[in-house]
Amino acid sequence: MTRRRKLWTLLIAVAAVATAAAVGVARTRDRGPEVRIETVQRRDLVAVVTASGNLRARRTVDLSSDVSARVAQLLVREGEDVRAGQVLLRLEPTQFQAAAQRARAALSQAQAQAAQQEATLLRTERDQERLKNLSERDSMLVSPQQLEDAATTAEVARASLDAARHYVEQARASLEEAEDRLAKTVLRAPIDGKVTRLQVEEGETVIIGTMNNPGSLILTISDLGIVEVVVQVDETDVPQLALGDSARVAIDAFPGDVFTGRVTEIGNSAIRPPVAQTRSGPAQQAAIDFEVVITLDEPPVVLRPDLSATAYIVTDTRRHALALPIIALTVRPASDTLPGSRERRRPRGGFDLFGGGTSIEPGAVRARADEIEGAFRVSGEIATFVPVRVGIAGDEHFEVLSGVAEGDTVVAGPYTAIRELTSGERVRRLTPTAD
Repeated sequence: MTRRRKLWTLLIAVAAVATAAAVGVARTRDRGPEVRIETVQRRDLVAVVTASGNLRARRTVDLSSDVSARVAQLLVREGEDVRAGQVLLRLEPTQFQAAAQRARAALSQAQAQAAQQEATLLRTERDQERLKNLSERDSMLVSPQQLEDAATTAEVARASLDAARHYVEQARASLEEAEDRLAKTVLRAPIDGKVTRLQVEEGETVIIGTMNNPGSLILTISDLGIVEVVVQVDETDVPQLALGDSARVAIDAFPGDVFTGRVTEIGNSAIRPPVAQTRSGPAQQAAIDFEVVITLDEPPVVLRPDLSATAYIVTDTRRHALALPIIALTVRPASDTLPGSRERRRPRGGFDLFGGGTSIEPGAVRARADEIEGAFRVSGEIATFVPVRVGIAGDEHFEVLSGVAEGDTVVAGPYTAIRELTSGERVRRLTPTAD
């Protein structure tokens, strides 16, 4: 066999294989894409908003010192239960005792001066009264100048006594202030609770806060009788929440345990406000989250503040509701909902449930004005797009309000097949693969 004859034989074989492959692809295309089929049936649906956060005690008191001094005696440890009024620590009182003693001596001195001025006033008033009586007996014995001088001396003595009494009040106030500062060297528990944070040790010096510098945080007492979970909820989920909604809480430190609670507070403003536009242009928009507080039902004593937690807030429930798989719901332009519209289709921009072109809110696909949301109902081997109206969203299914009936079969995946599927197109049931 010549070389040219071999070359022609090879070309004929390649052409035959290509023809066979093209015929196989055409037959497969005529049979339609492979899809998963699911039957619409009734299910129990629970709409849940999931958010993460941390535990905190509803009532927490941070204790700081009102005076600067060295810690002389520390009487509690972190994690210890305390009662209201219990002595927690004592600061070095020497300088404050000395200040109180000086204030007490100053008060005694002011009181003595006041007593002296009172005696002086009494003497001047007697002298004035004596001259007045002599003048009444014989006006020649006492001159008018002497009477005026006696009256002036009495007024001066009276004013001096008033000043001395004010000095007594001032000294008494200084003594009260000194005694108050001395009393503040002993710190007592303001509430019943647990010492959840201890920041000092004996021998350390605590300082008071100023305008620009915070003071020393000595310790924190938390009342763990009421424990809250503070979570951050995305702005799109906030409208679904209501006070009193029940919640299940999973705490990372206690895997496998589920705690229950209820929503007791929903923030009215974002945790981080939107970033304002700058001179150089609009700043990058941060996520807008709102603070939601969940109060736990009968929290165990083993819980501690700041533990990480995940809350599953139940916003709505449906019992025995007609349910459609979430992946089955998609949106189509009105022109694409007619049979045989593949030639007129625009490129898909991710308008289905999990696409990137349109954001959704739980419970419904948000279609544009020229789009229709629905699902592909399968009859025989033909998939027909039907408009569907949905209600709440569960973990994997939407509640169906209208559009499909119980027992209908719909296309439920894969995602790429639903994205490219057109109304009236033939489909094949996806054959499950063996594990």
